Amino acid sequence: MQNARDRLLLAAAELLESAGTVSTRAVCERAGVQAPTLYHHFGSKQGLIDAVANHGFTQYTAVESSGDPLGDLREGWDRHVRFGLEHPSFYGLLYGRAEPGKPCAVTAPAHAALRERFNEAATKGLLKVPAEDAAEQLLAANVGVTLTLIAQPEPDFALSERVREAALAGALNLTSKDVLRTRASAALTLRALLHEDPADLTRGEHALLDELLDRLAR
Repeated sequence: MQNARDRLLLAAAELLESAGTVSTRAVCERAGVQAPTLYHHFGSKQGLIDAVANHGFTQYTAVESSGDPLGDLREGWDRHVRFGLEHPSFYGLLYGRAEPGKPCAVTAPAHAALRERFNEAATKGLLKVPAEDAAEQLLAANVGVTLTLIAQPEPDFALSERVREAALAGALNLTSKDVLRTRASAALTLRALLHEDPADLTRGEHALLDELLDRLAR
């Protein structure tokens, strides 16, 4: 039998999926508990909603590296879109409540994982721009496409693919043969490799070289 916390999470998730909103009374009635139980486990209704959103979000972010950063980035994009279409209310909670100057704590781990995929791409000489910039660009495009598809009567998956490839092309060298190694690309590659293997550099030497490579990359 589910405990009270799990029943509250399930009740809130079901109400969000069906109605797009919840009230403390409706959640408690559905879960078969009193309001003090909700406050005991989550502190407030918003605490419950955040827990539901976090649970839903983690269902599609747990993706391990396959060793193919480009393939992983494409798969991650598609998983993101599918999650948004399958759980529009969850998605609205995650990306529809933006506050000025307040990054979303729930989505931060996924953003960090995206940076890691771009760092992997850098070690293979694929990165055109710094990993942080690449992650920001791809995430912005991914969220925009997902919100657009959610609002469409019939989601245009071809649109998602076109925007995905355009966003990746802006951050990566996608041609596998005779890639032109620009100064920026070479600097990004070396910086990523040095982060993996410091090559017996002192902390000061590493910091200085990292700063110089960052300037060359930009």
